[in-house]
This record gives sequence, C-alpha cells and structure tokens, in this order.
Amino acid sequence: MTQIALPLDVRGHGGTVRIVVGHGNRAALDALAEPERWPFSTAVLVGPERSGKSLLAGWFAQARLGDAMDDAHLIEEAALFHAWNRAQEGGRPLLLTARPGWRIALPDLASRLGGSLQLAIHQPEDTMMADLLGAHAEQRRLALGEGAAAYIVPRIERSHAAVEQVVEVIDRLSLERQVPVTMSVWRDAIEAVRGPEQGRLL
Repeated sequence: MTQIALPLDVRGHGGTVRIVVGHGNRAALDALAEPERWPFSTAVLVGPERSGKSLLAGWFAQARLGDAMDDAHLIEEAALFHAWNRAQEGGRPLLLTARPGWRIALPDLASRLGGSLQLAIHQPEDTMMADLLGAHAEQRRLALGEGAAAYIVPRIERSHAAVEQVVEVIDRLSLERQVPVTMSVWRDAIEAVRGPEQGRLL
C-alpha cells in the first residue's frame, strides 16, 4: 500500500492517518510536492466527497510547503483575493481545496485563480479501493478478515465516500453484535450502504 503518513486524529480514533496514493490522486500529489513550479504560486485542488482534500491540505501545511485554505468554496471571496495577493507579494505558495464545480462570483478572482495550477482527485480504481479499505480499517483498529477487499470492492460504489462508509458500518455491526468480522457482517454492511433493494442482488 503506497501511503503518506500524517499524525492526525480522525473522529476520535487517534493514531496515524494515512493518505492512500493511487492513480486517482498521484498526479495531484506529485504537483503538490513541487509548489515552486506553480504558476502564480497558487494551486486549486478539487475532488469528490471524502477523497482526502483536507488531508492533503493538512499534509501540505505540515510539510511547510506553503499555506493551505481548505473548503475554499465556503470562504468569502474577498479573503481568497487577499490570500492570492499575499502569495504574489511574498512568493509563498498557496493551496486552495474546493468541491468540483466551484463557481467564483468575483470576475477578477475567477481570472486569477483560473490562471493558477488546476489539480483534481479522481475516483479510485480497484487497487486504490482495496488500499483505502485497509487504511480505514487500520484507523479503527478493525480486522476485516481474509478476502474482505476481494468481496467488498466489486459490490460497492466506486468512491472514497462509499469505502469509508462501509468500513464504518462493518465496525458498528461488529460492535453491536459483539462478533468478529466475517462475510455475513460484510454482506449486511454492504446492504446497509447500498440499500435493501440493491443489497438483495449480492
């Protein structure tokens, strides 16, 4: 599993958070590691829900590669404009993360950010899905059991959010039933995530 380790606490579970690297985010990570090459010292990173944008922003800031503003689509555009100007004046790289389809109302800001480096995180491929499954289980100190990835990955939506959700449900069901994780727990968790109608097709 290719990962970048971050000493962060996730939802009270403690330990080390690991950013799983795969085809869906490798190009973005490579670009984040070289901020001196960014046009206008600024990059805008977009990606789907729960795809690790905030973790990458945290990694970027902790590595002291530059400043990071997470969820830029929720920040006042005047503040973003000031941050962009500071990056130009001081030469300190600025990373903004945002949801896909972010639309900027201020024409001048839209023009400036449009000329910045545009990065994207894409949906994970099978190998990355399996690695994400293992990483989320590791964060929860959860033993999924042998063959879990081979069974679960083809049966859930291909997304970061779906992987995180199914591991959360597996953990909850195992605790509620006070049983180790087995195929029956995997199956019930997948049904809970996909919905009863889809679950019956498993």
